[in-house]
Amino acid sequence: MSFSSLTKNEISKLPIDRSCCSIAELAAIIRMSGTIQLSSMGNVSIKFATENASIARRIFLLLKTLYDANLEVMVRRNRQLKKNNNYMVVVMGTDICKRILFDVGLIPNDNDINFIVDHRIPEKMIKKRCCRRAYIRGAFLGGGSISNPEKSYHMEFVTNDEEHGNDLMNLINSFGLNARIVTRKGNYVIYLKEGEQIVDILNIIGAHQALLQFENIRVVKDVRNNVNRLVNCETANLNKTVNASIKQVENIEYIDSVIGIEKLPKSLQQLARLRLENRDASLKELGAMMNPPVGKSGVNYRFKKIEQIAEDLRRRERGGYDI
Repeated sequence: MSFSSLTKNEISKLPIDRSCCSIAELAAIIRMSGTIQLSSMGNVSIKFATENASIARRIFLLLKTLYDANLEVMVRRNRQLKKNNNYMVVVMGTDICKRILFDVGLIPNDNDINFIVDHRIPEKMIKKRCCRRAYIRGAFLGGGSISNPEKSYHMEFVTNDEEHGNDLMNLINSFGLNARIVTRKGNYVIYLKEGEQIVDILNIIGAHQALLQFENIRVVKDVRNNVNRLVNCETANLNKTVNASIKQVENIEYIDSVIGIEKLPKSLQQLARLRLENRDASLKELGAMMNPPVGKSGVNYRFKKIEQIAEDLRRRERGGYDI
């Protein structure tokens, strides 16, 4: 089961307590994934379709708790995938449907035969902090998803109305988050990409088990990334030391074959012999071996002098000027 499904299953099992929060959650679900059907005879019905049994059960309980509505529940096999079930919850009865639509702020009057649907989030519905949390929870159940944190940090909410998308983004950001909105295939996608912000929103919607699992994965990933960075840094430093040592040994051996190490100044002779005897040693380690000890910068300076002598000898051998 995906991380997104596990999260939805968890919050679908949260207790249904306050009616104000329940209406806010239902309002979000209807706006995100509900379908309003109006027949030529003026009959109204509301349909919810989902592949998640926990979400279907949540919608059923919300409607029964708030309205004790006449509901029809259908389960159909997905013909394309042939393994997932499609669950449909249908609210029957024009009067109760209009009442629901009025309560969630989609229509201005539950007595009108012809009505215009308002997708914006009613201000009065989200005055309380608990109701704002409930609305975001409903939006996630109705049209949200979260990627597996093992792979990437990404959480999104998909709605088909621009005004509702902007309202939802602003609602999420009212908790100090930084959600953004983009268009995708005619829909409006509100998304979060930072691990810390996804943790915050999981806490807001009450997905505490998912939050702990997300944090555990995030901690392991951070440790792994830090270890990889340290290993890469150590490897780079080691490669740099080895390459420098190879070049230094080549210069010393060339000088020895042409004029002999003993022709070098005493300070350079000592360093040259130490390098030939300790080819894997760092500059700092070589400096500590010298008598008297020399700092890293001093050792580096002497190797530059050795390199200069070797280059001068090579130029002379090629017919250049004498040293």
